[in-house]
Amino acid sequence: MAPLLSLSRLIDMLSSWIGKLTMWLILATTLISAGNAIVRKAFDISSNGLLEIQWYLFAAVFMMGAGYGFLKNSHVRIDFISSRLSDRTRNWIDVCGILFVLFPFCILLIALSWPSFMGAYQSGEMSQNAGGLIRWPVYMLVPLGFGLLLLQGVSELIKRLAYLQGIIDDPIGGEAAKSDDQKHIEELERVAAARLAGDK
Repeated sequence: MAPLLSLSRLIDMLSSWIGKLTMWLILATTLISAGNAIVRKAFDISSNGLLEIQWYLFAAVFMMGAGYGFLKNSHVRIDFISSRLSDRTRNWIDVCGILFVLFPFCILLIALSWPSFMGAYQSGEMSQNAGGLIRWPVYMLVPLGFGLLLLQGVSELIKRLAYLQGIIDDPIGGEAAKSDDQKHIEELERVAAARLAGDK
């Protein structure tokens, strides 16, 4: 299991790096969008290329950030059910979900999207809008994004199995696995409780 946990750590590092990259893509999208709006309003000039790059970058954030979201445990859980389950049960549910839902779904989407990407790449497909962009980079985001999500799924499966064997701590419980939103809410609750205690 040690080599698999090393692989898991490498995948987690890759997902973290890509997650940080997508944060910069959000900034780039915002700046391009604001600049395009200002130029359009102030000078009555517009560019289809700039409009399209905005949604290219947005698609990149959405598709490439999925694996990072899985790593950070920020995906949706039905908390009122999962909070009533034991740690082992929650991890077994994750193992089954990864094996029987996530992996087949990612493989199916990669297989279905790959021909569209290759067709656009080989034909040099361009946007139908004047001054628009080539299409294959945005088509490539679908298999790339699901490939990265599949890879992170491998890492999460390794961690769940290692926990179930008693090798590591619970990867979906405890402070380390909480999402940033969960931590923020708990901090606000602590501050509110401290103020209430101080008022009494």
